[in-house]
Amino acid sequence: MAKKILVAYATRVGSTIEIAEAIAAVLQEWGVEVEVRSTHERLDIEHYDGVVLGSAIRMGHWLPEAVEFLQKHRHYLKTIPVAYFTACITMTEDTEENRETVLHYFDPVMQTVPEVRPISIGLFAGEIDTHKLGVMPRIAIKMIHAPIGDYRNWAKIRSWASVIAPQLMGEPEMLYP
Repeated sequence: MAKKILVAYATRVGSTIEIAEAIAAVLQEWGVEVEVRSTHERLDIEHYDGVVLGSAIRMGHWLPEAVEFLQKHRHYLKTIPVAYFTACITMTEDTEENRETVLHYFDPVMQTVPEVRPISIGLFAGEIDTHKLGVMPRIAIKMIHAPIGDYRNWAKIRSWASVIAPQLMGEPEMLYP
């Protein structure tokens, strides 16, 4: 019987959804049954053998609904493989310094739910489309001089999903055939 994986996401304007869908497509290629769902949805996660949870970054933090999802499901999530990913414009330039910065955005998440230890953390650049933003976010984007555009690296996203697939299936030995 195929493993069943949940790819859950928290987003404000949709960029993270598309990353979640790309991850799910790769997992399906591994013969895994995958569902892509928002963290806003009411979910019975006990039906999943693994979870990939992603969030956009806003002002240096995961979105609150992603953290709430972890808190709500912490007791089950600590018993199955879990991977985290983030969409963050800081990763537009994938440098060691930027990776370190974005990894520190996970510190509050790890402190809030220390018993849920991810098997991997994917750090991906996001997209800023000012047409999808309200007035206040557009002003904030201008103030911090954030780069406008789509910086998601689909090859990197798919590669990461391929690496975590065997671990989510509970078969880490598949990483080293």
